[in-house]
Amino acid sequence: MTLTPLAPPMAATFAPPVMEARRWLEGVTFPADRPLINVSQAAPVAAPPEGLRRAIADAAMTQTEAHLYGPVLGMPELRTELAAQWSKAYGGTIRDSNVAITQGCNQAFAAAMSTLAAPGDEVILPTPWYFNHKMWCDMASVTAVPLATGADLLPDPEKARALITPRTRAIILITPNNPGGVEYPPALVQAFMDLARDHRIALILDETYRDFDSRETRPHELFTDPDWGDTLIHLYSFSKAYRLTGHRVGAMVASEARLAEVEKFLDTVAICAGQLGQIGALWGMRNLGDWVAGERAEILARRQAMVEGFKRLNGWRLMGCGAYFAYVEHPFTLDAPDAARELVRQAGVLLLPGTMFMPETDASGKRQFRIAFANVDAQGISTLMDRLSTVSL
Repeated sequence: MTLTPLAPPMAATFAPPVMEARRWLEGVTFPADRPLINVSQAAPVAAPPEGLRRAIADAAMTQTEAHLYGPVLGMPELRTELAAQWSKAYGGTIRDSNVAITQGCNQAFAAAMSTLAAPGDEVILPTPWYFNHKMWCDMASVTAVPLATGADLLPDPEKARALITPRTRAIILITPNNPGGVEYPPALVQAFMDLARDHRIALILDETYRDFDSRETRPHELFTDPDWGDTLIHLYSFSKAYRLTGHRVGAMVASEARLAEVEKFLDTVAICAGQLGQIGALWGMRNLGDWVAGERAEILARRQAMVEGFKRLNGWRLMGCGAYFAYVEHPFTLDAPDAARELVRQAGVLLLPGTMFMPETDASGKRQFRIAFANVDAQGISTLMDRLSTVSL
């Protein structure tokens, strides 16, 4: 059926990659002795800890305001808690008035972009890119200018400088990276901050996976600059650390002036983030520090299992590994999209081809896969390696 009318930017936007990959499972059966290993999506599949669930349940039963509209920029208590914890973690000054709570981190990105770029403007996205960032740009008629990262998956500030034009409005970074898994060194993040400031454009820094960074030191020093708000827009998600994916709670940290504009977007799109999810996020921030530390330790152990596992795979190359992700080159004759479909049928493995994270003009994506390993324990990772080692495509 043809839709009339259909906005050209929406028609030109590719379909959601995770949903497309799920359709590859249709008609495929997986025997009991070889169940599906799903490493396609980076989202917790377990419920939050009992205490957090009880906090949500209690609020649902006893707090009338939990079922009503809340402040557009989020619960004051949650904004204050995040500001305090971020100030301590990053060694800077972040006020509650610098914090907005959003319906997930994707909405935070869309809200930030709505204040920065109009149709015909440009933003710089390192590749491989997070596909939802690219999708929003396409739907908004904003040109996503790819910044190739090369073999180490680290973007080069000087290469980015060469891409800046009068239409450039922002540079977007994700660390630890989705899909690459790499952790950007502090000096590299600072170099991009300096570059953005020099050109009076924004630096959007997405740290959705900050809770699983392997480093014991601060990942960057950006918030120690008292003028950070003139350039930096920081994004976060409560989904991963607290298993709140279904509640859609994210955050943006930015200047008060920026958030005054963001408020317009949020009020128009969703009015406010869900109250119950915010209550759960606040309880988690106040009570689950040790539990999150344990989750981090488990993810780091799985990361190590991935690193060790790829050492025994002939022809594969591990390009990046960290947080929830491994990004790899495969040895198959088939291109990645076809190989990914065959891995479902021949190995019972669902992963995403690198073409979902690359411009169509970049052929390197045909040789690459993203593996989201956060939901696979060490034994499952060993089984994954066994299956990959026996497939020839």
